[in-house]
Amino acid sequence: MRQFLKYFLLVGVVLLAVSLWRSSVLPERSELVASLQGEPEQTPVAMAPFDVVSGGITYTVKPLYRYDLNGLIVSKHNADTWWDYLHRESNDALNITDLCVVWGSNIESDVYRQISFSNGQFTCNYSTGSNEVWAAFNQAAVSNNHLLADDPALARLMHKVEVGDQVRFRGYLAEYSHHHGFEFHRGTSTVRTDSGNGACETVYVESFEILRSGGGPWRVLRWVAGVMLVLGVIGWFMQPVRFDD
Repeated sequence: MRQFLKYFLLVGVVLLAVSLWRSSVLPERSELVASLQGEPEQTPVAMAPFDVVSGGITYTVKPLYRYDLNGLIVSKHNADTWWDYLHRESNDALNITDLCVVWGSNIESDVYRQISFSNGQFTCNYSTGSNEVWAAFNQAAVSNNHLLADDPALARLMHKVEVGDQVRFRGYLAEYSHHHGFEFHRGTSTVRTDSGNGACETVYVESFEILRSGGGPWRVLRWVAGVMLVLGVIGWFMQPVRFDD
């Protein structure tokens, strides 16, 4: 029985490692919905600032433009990640997650699958070792989006999406602030052609939709592997102790 459990645990570990890797592989262009080839829609609005409450803190949100984006998630960072000290020190519970997405010409050219993406606490980073790929990559068709939400159901949905998901979110490019112990204010980019500090879009989200999930069967296999590991460990410790003479 112990020999069986050893192989059972080994298969579980290998399956978990492979499924974690494969579930974050970006989908091929043929798997993407047509709306991702369009550009974000942005129109100015004349709205008064309004207050919302999240995490016991009152924030003032100032909408600047109505915003509608269809994109492929290529990197992600949840603001409540244990090592994210910047959101914690800023008392920023309204920023649920940061999504780095691509669309438009980067979808049409298929170049997004040849780029390496990653997120920091407030940044989306991308790189490639190929000059040809870099020349083909349109830096005006990628953005890091600080997504704000005070609706718990909406926050949960945005929190659970993963790299490889195709999404649509609508709301407002907005500034927001609070006065909880100190003066806090964060702005937003209003163009797609900027870069560096201040180039991220801050979006107060009114609706969020997963157009198509990524990962295929690998996301299911992650759970299968996890169950195998739990059952294997339980089975191992339930085995009778043998004493050698």
